[in-house]
Amino acid sequence: MGLIKAAVGAIGGALADQWKEYIYCDALPNNVLMTKGECRVSERSSNTRKDSNVISDGSVIAVNEGQFMIVVEDGAIVDFSAEPGEYTYSTEKEPSLFGQEGFDLKGVAQEIVERFKMGGQPGKDQRVYFVNTKEIMDQKIGIGNIPFRDGEFDFTMNMRGFGTYSFRIINPLLFYKNVCGNVRSEFLLGELATQMRME
Repeated sequence: MGLIKAAVGAIGGALADQWKEYIYCDALPNNVLMTKGECRVSERSSNTRKDSNVISDGSVIAVNEGQFMIVVEDGAIVDFSAEPGEYTYSTEKEPSLFGQEGFDLKGVAQEIVERFKMGGQPGKDQRVYFVNTKEIMDQKIGIGNIPFRDGEFDFTMNMRGFGTYSFRIINPLLFYKNVCGNVRSEFLLGELATQMRME
Protein backbone atom coordinates (compact mmCIF):
# COMPACT_ATOMS: atom_id res chain seq x y z
CA MET A 1 0.00 0.00 0.00
CA GLY A 2 2.87 2.36 0.83
CA LEU A 3 4.50 1.78 -2.56
CA ILE A 4 1.27 2.67 -4.37
CA LYS A 5 0.86 5.85 -2.31
CA ALA A 6 4.50 6.81 -3.00
CA ALA A 7 4.07 6.17 -6.74
CA VAL A 8 0.85 8.22 -6.91
CA GLY A 9 2.49 11.01 -4.87
CA ALA A 10 5.61 10.99 -7.05
CA ILE A 11 3.68 11.12 -10.34
CA GLY A 12 1.09 13.62 -9.12
CA GLY A 13 3.66 15.87 -7.44
CA ALA A 14 6.08 15.85 -10.36
CA LEU A 15 3.29 16.68 -12.81
CA ALA A 16 1.85 19.41 -10.56
CA ASP A 17 5.29 21.04 -10.36
CA GLN A 18 5.69 21.21 -14.16
CA TRP A 19 3.93 24.54 -14.54
CA LYS A 20 6.01 27.69 -14.55
CA GLU A 21 5.36 29.95 -11.58
CA TYR A 22 5.17 33.69 -11.24
CA ILE A 23 6.80 34.53 -7.89
CA TYR A 24 6.43 38.04 -6.50
CA CYS A 25 6.44 40.15 -3.39
CA ASP A 26 3.99 42.94 -2.73
CA ALA A 27 5.25 46.27 -1.43
CA LEU A 28 7.22 45.70 1.78
CA PRO A 29 6.10 47.90 4.69
CA ASN A 30 8.73 49.43 6.99
CA ASN A 31 8.23 46.79 9.67
CA VAL A 32 9.06 43.85 7.33
CA LEU A 33 12.79 43.41 6.68
CA MET A 34 12.55 40.10 4.79
CA THR A 35 9.72 37.93 3.47
CA LYS A 36 9.32 34.69 1.56
CA GLY A 37 8.21 35.04 -2.07
CA GLU A 38 4.70 33.92 -3.00
CA CYS A 39 3.52 32.16 -6.14
CA ARG A 40 0.72 34.09 -7.76
CA VAL A 41 -2.26 31.75 -8.18
CA SER A 42 -5.62 33.02 -9.39
CA GLU A 43 -8.97 31.24 -9.43
CA ARG A 44 -8.45 30.50 -13.15
CA SER A 45 -5.09 28.84 -12.50
CA SER A 46 -4.49 25.13 -13.05
CA ASN A 47 -1.41 25.33 -10.85
CA THR A 48 -3.14 24.83 -7.48
CA ARG A 49 -1.54 21.59 -6.24
CA LYS A 50 2.15 22.41 -6.62
CA ASP A 51 4.69 22.09 -3.83
CA SER A 52 5.34 25.51 -2.29
CA ASN A 53 9.10 24.91 -2.01
CA VAL A 54 9.80 23.78 -5.58
CA ILE A 55 10.58 26.28 -8.34
CA SER A 56 10.17 24.95 -11.88
CA ASP A 57 12.71 25.72 -14.58
CA GLY A 58 11.70 28.83 -16.54
CA SER A 59 9.64 30.36 -13.71
CA VAL A 60 9.54 34.15 -13.47
CA ILE A 61 10.47 36.10 -10.33
CA ALA A 62 9.44 39.76 -10.20
CA VAL A 63 11.84 42.06 -8.34
CA ASN A 64 10.51 45.51 -7.38
CA GLU A 65 12.37 48.72 -6.58
CA GLY A 66 13.67 48.64 -3.00
CA GLN A 67 13.85 44.84 -2.93
CA PHE A 68 16.72 42.35 -3.10
CA MET A 69 15.79 38.83 -4.25
CA ILE A 70 17.61 35.74 -2.95
CA VAL A 71 17.13 32.19 -4.28
CA VAL A 72 17.97 29.47 -1.75
CA GLU A 73 18.29 25.79 -2.69
CA ASP A 74 18.69 23.17 0.02
CA GLY A 75 19.83 25.82 2.50
CA ALA A 76 22.45 27.48 0.28
CA ILE A 77 22.18 30.78 -1.57
CA VAL A 78 22.46 29.96 -5.28
CA ASP A 79 21.42 33.23 -6.93
CA PHE A 80 20.34 36.78 -6.18
CA SER A 81 19.31 39.96 -7.92
CA ALA A 82 18.92 43.60 -6.94
CA GLU A 83 17.86 44.78 -10.39
CA PRO A 84 14.17 45.66 -10.65
CA GLY A 85 12.28 43.76 -13.29
CA GLU A 86 11.72 40.21 -14.42
CA TYR A 87 14.15 37.47 -13.44
CA THR A 88 13.90 34.06 -15.16
CA TYR A 89 14.83 31.13 -12.96
CA SER A 90 16.90 28.55 -14.81
CA THR A 91 18.25 25.38 -13.25
CA GLU A 92 18.95 21.77 -14.03
CA LYS A 93 17.57 20.66 -10.66
CA GLU A 94 13.86 20.90 -11.46
CA PRO A 95 13.10 19.87 -15.04
CA SER A 96 9.91 21.17 -16.58
CA LEU A 97 7.82 20.24 -19.57
CA PHE A 98 7.65 23.97 -20.22
CA GLY A 99 11.29 24.84 -19.37
CA GLN A 100 13.86 26.86 -21.27
CA GLU A 101 14.79 24.00 -23.61
CA GLY A 102 11.22 22.90 -24.39
CA PHE A 103 9.68 19.57 -23.44
CA ASP A 104 12.03 17.54 -21.24
CA LEU A 105 10.23 14.19 -20.91
CA LYS A 106 13.38 12.34 -19.87
CA GLY A 107 14.07 14.85 -17.08
CA VAL A 108 10.48 14.65 -15.84
CA ALA A 109 10.64 10.82 -15.81
CA GLN A 110 13.87 10.99 -13.77
CA GLU A 111 12.19 13.43 -11.38
CA ILE A 112 9.30 10.98 -10.87
CA VAL A 113 11.77 8.20 -10.04
CA GLU A 114 13.64 10.45 -7.57
CA ARG A 115 10.39 11.45 -5.87
CA PHE A 116 9.33 7.79 -5.67
CA LYS A 117 12.60 7.07 -3.82
CA MET A 118 11.70 9.87 -1.36
CA GLY A 119 8.25 8.42 -0.64
CA GLY A 120 6.43 10.56 -3.21
CA GLN A 121 7.68 13.98 -2.17
CA PRO A 122 10.44 16.16 -3.62
CA GLY A 123 13.97 15.61 -2.36
CA LYS A 124 14.84 19.29 -2.53
CA ASP A 125 13.86 22.62 -1.04
CA GLN A 126 13.88 25.80 -3.11
CA ARG A 127 12.77 29.16 -1.79
CA VAL A 128 12.76 32.80 -2.84
CA TYR A 129 13.22 35.56 -0.27
CA PHE A 130 12.88 39.31 -0.70
CA VAL A 131 14.92 41.66 1.50
CA ASN A 132 13.69 45.22 2.07
CA THR A 133 16.49 47.57 0.92
CA LYS A 134 14.55 50.82 1.29
CA GLU A 135 15.53 53.31 3.98
CA ILE A 136 13.55 52.52 7.14
CA MET A 137 12.77 55.94 8.62
CA ASP A 138 11.28 57.38 11.81
CA GLN A 139 12.80 54.90 14.27
CA LYS A 140 12.55 56.29 17.81
CA ILE A 141 15.41 56.23 20.27
CA GLY A 142 15.50 57.37 23.86
CA ILE A 143 18.32 57.51 26.38
CA GLY A 144 17.05 58.09 29.88
CA ASN A 145 18.89 59.23 33.00
CA ILE A 146 22.53 58.42 32.41
CA PRO A 147 24.59 59.77 35.32
CA PHE A 148 27.53 61.97 34.30
CA ARG A 149 30.18 62.80 36.90
CA ASP A 150 32.76 65.49 36.35
CA GLY A 151 35.83 64.90 38.52
CA GLU A 152 37.39 68.33 37.95
CA PHE A 153 34.42 70.37 39.18
CA ASP A 154 33.11 67.57 41.46
CA PHE A 155 29.47 67.44 40.41
CA THR A 156 27.10 64.79 39.04
CA MET A 157 24.17 65.31 36.72
CA ASN A 158 21.72 63.08 34.85
CA MET A 159 21.66 63.28 31.06
CA ARG A 160 18.73 62.26 28.85
CA GLY A 161 18.27 62.22 25.10
CA PHE A 162 15.56 61.43 22.59
CA GLY A 163 15.41 61.38 18.82
CA THR A 164 14.83 59.45 15.64
CA TYR A 165 17.11 57.62 13.28
CA SER A 166 16.87 55.77 9.99
CA PHE A 167 18.72 52.77 8.58
CA ARG A 168 18.78 50.50 5.57
CA ILE A 169 20.18 47.07 4.78
CA ILE A 170 23.20 47.60 2.52
CA ASN A 171 24.41 43.98 2.39
CA PRO A 172 21.33 41.72 2.07
CA LEU A 173 23.39 38.53 1.70
CA LEU A 174 25.22 39.18 4.96
CA PHE A 175 21.88 40.10 6.59
CA TYR A 176 20.37 36.80 5.43
CA LYS A 177 23.36 34.70 6.55
CA ASN A 178 24.02 36.34 9.94
CA VAL A 179 20.70 37.75 11.13
CA CYS A 180 17.49 36.29 9.78
CA GLY A 181 18.35 33.14 7.82
CA ASN A 182 15.64 30.71 6.82
CA VAL A 183 12.30 32.19 7.95
CA ARG A 184 8.88 30.63 7.52
CA SER A 185 7.19 33.77 6.20
CA GLU A 186 8.56 37.13 7.45
CA PHE A 187 11.36 38.64 9.50
CA LEU A 188 9.99 41.72 11.25
CA LEU A 189 11.75 44.86 12.45
CA GLY A 190 10.57 44.18 16.01
CA GLU A 191 12.86 41.15 16.18
CA LEU A 192 15.87 43.41 15.64
CA ALA A 193 14.80 46.85 16.95
CA THR A 194 15.67 46.30 20.63
CA GLN A 195 19.19 45.12 19.79
CA MET A 196 19.74 48.08 17.45
CA ARG A 197 18.61 50.57 20.10
CA MET A 198 20.90 49.00 22.71
CA GLU A 199 23.89 49.24 20.39
